[in-house]
Amino acid sequence: MRKIALIGWMRRHPIWSALIGLLVAFAIYKVATPTEPAYEYVAVPAQRGDVTRIVSASGKIRALNTIKVGSEISGQVSRVFVDYNSPVVAGQPLAEIDPTRVRARVDQAEAQVDLAGAALAQAEAALARARTDIEIQNRDFARRQELSKRGFTSKTGLDQAANAVAASRGGLQAAAAGMVSARAQIRQREAELQSARLDLNRTRILAPTSGTVINKLVEPGATVAASFQTPNLFEIAADMSVMQVEASVDEADIGEVRVGQPVRFTVDAYPDQTFAATVRQIRTSATETQNVVSYFVILQVQNPEGKLLPGMTANVEIITGARRAVLRVPSAALRFRPREADRPKDAAKPATGAKRQTAVWIASADPYKPQRRTVRVGLRGEEFVEVTAGLKPADRVLVRSRSLEKKSEEPEAEEDEEEEGQ
Repeated sequence: MRKIALIGWMRRHPIWSALIGLLVAFAIYKVATPTEPAYEYVAVPAQRGDVTRIVSASGKIRALNTIKVGSEISGQVSRVFVDYNSPVVAGQPLAEIDPTRVRARVDQAEAQVDLAGAALAQAEAALARARTDIEIQNRDFARRQELSKRGFTSKTGLDQAANAVAASRGGLQAAAAGMVSARAQIRQREAELQSARLDLNRTRILAPTSGTVINKLVEPGATVAASFQTPNLFEIAADMSVMQVEASVDEADIGEVRVGQPVRFTVDAYPDQTFAATVRQIRTSATETQNVVSYFVILQVQNPEGKLLPGMTANVEIITGARRAVLRVPSAALRFRPREADRPKDAAKPATGAKRQTAVWIASADPYKPQRRTVRVGLRGEEFVEVTAGLKPADRVLVRSRSLEKKSEEPEAEEDEEEEGQ
């Protein structure tokens, strides 16, 4: 009866019956037809190539040997002979300090030497007189002794002659001491004269080595005060064809840096050119800035064209490891994990305390059913990682997922928590 009534109702309402039929058919179609995912996985093949591990840092370019030239005497600068970037050779005059006062000291010291020479001449004459006097007194004493034996002179006269001999001997000793004093005065005055002449020579500031003037800190008319410390007047880069980079390396990376490792760096002045350098020294003295500890690594770089200038900022990459023609995959492949619904049920996380393993996900025949593959890795670089076991060339590893609706890449997936234990 119900079936007959339904058929009758459909005959009386054909339009409504058609609409209901369409809705039922659409619902059956949606249920029976699977929904296409709105995303897809991006896979790249494992290939052979180079893997490089680098330590990034920044630093300043300095001259390999920078010499600060100062003045050891005080005075007013009368002339300056060089300017910035002036090439100089060893012994070339750089500046001159007014020598008037120092030259007066030289004249005074020369006069003192002459006075000391005259005093020495007087002491020599006094010594000659004392020697002559003692000879006379000795002869007189001997004569009186002969007369005393014959009874022609008194005891008093003989004593007076003996006293005269003793006095002449004292005079000889005094004259000899005067000679020693006069000669010491000569040496003292000559030393003062030598010091004054040395200061006169120091009024001309000379280049201690050949190079290029990279800094000039004095102008004519300036007063130089060298009372407590030597003031710096110029800075000379001894050799601009060889430079050094003082790179600041974070404490987390300093353990990978070794003397002799190759380095590449760029400077803002030549952004399209890469310069090569070598690690020359690792300084053990730490520098702490805002609770960040770093160490200076000194890099040596050839600069035959003179493009690198002191003070430039260098963006440094220290190559701490390299492998050539090895099987590699992008570093993102080790971090990527497919969506939970696409993972096989047996791809469970390792138990707590178990050794952690490194794994990648391999594309299979079904693009939404990737396979998990445990691998052993070697050198880890920023872009690529060396795979030593677990993969073969042409295996396609997943690196990210991509939306099919927006035609743009989604964030690079979830990071793989199952990384290899160290």
